[in-house]
Amino acid sequence: MKYDMILAGVGGQGVLSIAATIALAAVSEGLRIKQAEVHGMSQRGGAVQSHLRLSDRPIFSDLVPEGQADMILAMEPMEALRYVSFLSPEGVIVTDSTPVINISDYPDPEALLTAVRAFPRAHLVDATEIARGIHNPRGSNMVLLGAASLFLPLSSQALETAIEQMFIRKGAAVVEKNIEAFRAGRQVIQPA
Repeated sequence: MKYDMILAGVGGQGVLSIAATIALAAVSEGLRIKQAEVHGMSQRGGAVQSHLRLSDRPIFSDLVPEGQADMILAMEPMEALRYVSFLSPEGVIVTDSTPVINISDYPDPEALLTAVRAFPRAHLVDATEIARGIHNPRGSNMVLLGAASLFLPLSSQALETAIEQMFIRKGAAVVEKNIEAFRAGRQVIQPA
């Protein structure tokens, strides 16, 4: 088994928290992982991306080859489109439908959503609104993780345990809010 992902977003959106959560869950289920990340400057809204590779066999490179990603998980639609050259023909896109308009020449948001919808296995999730609806506006990353979890080779229990490990230092209430966001995301998509 091998599962390759590109996670993408804007600095401060929790891309690296998602990557770390998935990695913890994968290790708890006996999988091997490789991860590489590029940090943008969050105070400037810089791009952040992470390559995450899961396997039951040794992994020799931490970078996902172009055309081989099983999933692109993006915190906003332009970042999803930025990495589509990495997506395999059978790959899945899971992205927040709410754009982060952080540059003056940001493309037309409707055109971006139309471009994402053109991919046969694309799932636009209004994670930002779902997170607000459960009174956790910073939880959109966990909503997206919940939606994406339906395609991951990991159990929801392993992911919930990893969420707890990631956030326990911030207290039980923060853990509970992030698990609630994760579960809300799992309700959004019905995999084919």
